[in-house]
Amino acid sequence: MMIDPIAWLMGKVSIGLRGWRFDEGDIFTEDGELRSLDEMPLDVRNRVVRLSKLVDKPCDACWLIYGDDDVAACNVAEVVYGEPMAEVLVCGEHEVDLLYWYRIIDGHRFRGEERFQDAFHEWFAAGNRAPAGYAGIEHVETAPASLPRFDEVGEMEPVVTPEDFGIERKQIDLRRGDQDG
Repeated sequence: MMIDPIAWLMGKVSIGLRGWRFDEGDIFTEDGELRSLDEMPLDVRNRVVRLSKLVDKPCDACWLIYGDDDVAACNVAEVVYGEPMAEVLVCGEHEVDLLYWYRIIDGHRFRGEERFQDAFHEWFAAGNRAPAGYAGIEHVETAPASLPRFDEVGEMEPVVTPEDFGIERKQIDLRRGDQDG
């Protein structure tokens, strides 16, 4: 069986904010170019368009603390959870509160529902928080292809990268619609 090296390298990617992940093949062409919106599956297109509106928005938890009167004190959101139009945006500091609510306080029962955002907001606005020391998620901030792996003798060797197959990576700014090579 032949393995397509391009398909093998493709995985899940986040765009703009962590949280919503997309299959690379739904977002990028085989040449690594951003697909036009009409070439993306409808659910992917809806999330990509929504993300363009969410980037640079304040963290919902910070906003619940400071409100519109002091929105400048809010951290910019880093992560999005939930469904489009019922999503929760959180900064790194408050992601642990959302995860605690979701995992331990039964927030997961609102998964996929329009009430997801409201339910978290109500819980957080009531003064609830994750207990000190509660572990959230450890995010990998670099491209997974650049992470080392251990071989059988314990030495580190580089993982195969898209560049090994002549694929050029590009940064895409969804707000401006431009690409940097």
